[in-house]
Amino acid sequence: MTSQKATPPGHRPATSRTTSRDVARAAGVSQAAVSLVLGDKWRGRVSPGKAEAVRAAARELGYRPNLAARSLRMGRTRTVLLVVPALTTEFFARVYTGAARIAADHGFGVVLYPSPEGIGPARDPFDSAAATLDGVIASSMAAEALTALRAADLPLVMLDSDPDDGRASATVNLDIAAGARQLTGHLTALGHRRITHLAADVRSWTFEVRARAVTEALDAVPGTLLRRQPAALGVDAGLRAAHAALTGPGPRPTALLCDDDIIAAGACKAVRRLGLRVPEDISVTGFDDLALAVAVEPELTTVRLPAEEFGEAGMRALMAVLDGRPAQEPTLPVELVTRGSTAPPPAGPDNAARPGGQ
Repeated sequence: MTSQKATPPGHRPATSRTTSRDVARAAGVSQAAVSLVLGDKWRGRVSPGKAEAVRAAARELGYRPNLAARSLRMGRTRTVLLVVPALTTEFFARVYTGAARIAADHGFGVVLYPSPEGIGPARDPFDSAAATLDGVIASSMAAEALTALRAADLPLVMLDSDPDDGRASATVNLDIAAGARQLTGHLTALGHRRITHLAADVRSWTFEVRARAVTEALDAVPGTLLRRQPAALGVDAGLRAAHAALTGPGPRPTALLCDDDIIAAGACKAVRRLGLRVPEDISVTGFDDLALAVAVEPELTTVRLPAEEFGEAGMRALMAVLDGRPAQEPTLPVELVTRGSTAPPPAGPDNAARPGGQ
């Protein structure tokens, strides 16, 4: 006789597959409610609290719908493409994390595609995107760079892109202009009037917005002198741009306002190599609040971007488009984070002196 161990009440055998009934039991709702929530058809039929309980139970139990059966039933691949210009910083990885979290709640998978051309024209990574994908999310790309993918006539949600470009199904943005204004306001409140903007040498809507906001904010402060020095996105490029800004003709800037934290890290190196100090001689600011911002010394004053929430909002917008509902197109707030890389400008005649006696 073979002895069999009874399965304890409330526990499934280790080999069994989690079902919608298990999710319903854990969330305290009906199977019909589980189906409505995970199919994103719950609004008006299931309370928001119960909908969140269903999603939490599904995540905790590792529940995945039978995607093959659902795809046949709905005519969908249940796959979304997330196009980004690069994977050189964790910002886009965090956008992916947020997007994938919401996609999983809807039974979708996300394929991450760093465009080989950066912000330039993105090739279709598949033989036929239309046969492989249900939709596309593009972060920090221009709509015209997605011509090959748009030829597949797929729903497209743009992140960090021009909201007036009607080629996207929906646009979700960060309040980049507010971030630039917060940085300039912080520097001018400290007393800085000679500020050089180390501007990303990239033709992109997001960097155009930063440049415009910096210019407008400083135009409103009497006695300010704004210069602009282009810089590629890299530590070495930031170092070279900062060196040029600090050693060129004219009065030396007292602050370097950088378009991202990576450029700012290079700027800090340039300041030190010239025998100057951050922030006693030169204040430096970044943008993004990457892990790098607290890895440098002193830590960077920067603007924090809610990258995961950004990815979540983009995926919610795409799910709405796929379901034929109006997509929410929010502009997410950003936050100034003040750290040790900024201080009032130095006083006295040495304030204007340049390394090398210029």
